[in-house]
Amino acid sequence: MQAIDLNADMGEYADKAQQEVEAALMPLVTSCSIACGGHAGTAETMRLTARLAKTHNVKAGAHPSYPDREGFGRRALSISLEELRLSLSLQVEALKGVLATENMMLSHVKPHGALYNEAAKNIDLARTVASVSTGAVLVGPAGSALESAASETGLRFSPEGFVDRLYLASGALTPRSEPDAIIADIEARAAQALAIAKGEKIKASDGAPVVRADTLCIHSDSPGAVDTAKAVRKTLEHAGVAIRPFA
Repeated sequence: MQAIDLNADMGEYADKAQQEVEAALMPLVTSCSIACGGHAGTAETMRLTARLAKTHNVKAGAHPSYPDREGFGRRALSISLEELRLSLSLQVEALKGVLATENMMLSHVKPHGALYNEAAKNIDLARTVASVSTGAVLVGPAGSALESAASETGLRFSPEGFVDRLYLASGALTPRSEPDAIIADIEARAAQALAIAKGEKIKASDGAPVVRADTLCIHSDSPGAVDTAKAVRKTLEHAGVAIRPFA
C-alpha cells in the first residue's frame, strides 16, 4: 500500500487564535516540526507543543532556523558557518531537552524558512544542518543539497512536498513574491497532495513535474490549514493511500 506522512510546522504561534489552530491541526497530522527558538518558540511553547504531539501520537521533530526572530527566519543572514552551527545546535539541543522531560525522542530535523531554501542549494549550509541532526531524519526537498549532505553523513533523508505551494517545472517552489505562488483553493491543495503521494505529475506554473516526497507539509499558519488537513486526509484515504509517520 502506498503511504505518506503529513507534517506541520508547530509552536510558532504568537497569539491564542493561532495556538487554537495548532491544537486543532495536531490530531490530523502524523509528524510535527517544532520551532525551537531561532525564529519563534520558547521553552514553554516547545513543552506545550511536545505534550500535544504526545497526546495524539504525533512524531516530534526540530524546526531550527537562522537566529532571526525579528524576521521570523525568512531572511538569509550573513553569518559564519560556525556561528550558524552553534545556533542550530543550541536550538536542537533545547528541544531535545524538552522532549526528554516528556519521555519523547527527536524524530527529525527540518530547517525553517530562508535556511530551508538556502541549504537546499548550498552544500556547505546543508552540511551544517546535517551536523546537528545526528540520530534524526533530515527533511528537505528531493534532489537538494540537503539530501546530498544526509547521504554523506549517513543520515536518513525524507523528501518533502507541499500541498499549498505552486511548483515550477524544475520541481522548485514558485517564489512567494510571484502571483499565485500560494494555492488558496482547498480542493486544489488536496488534489496536489494526492498527485504527489501517488508519484503523478502535478500542475505547475510552467510545466508538469513529478515531486518525489514521503512527507507532505501543511502550513499551520496558512488560512484554512485545518480544513486543508481534513480534505487532504479524506482524499488520500479515499484513494487508498495510508497516512503514517515516516520516522
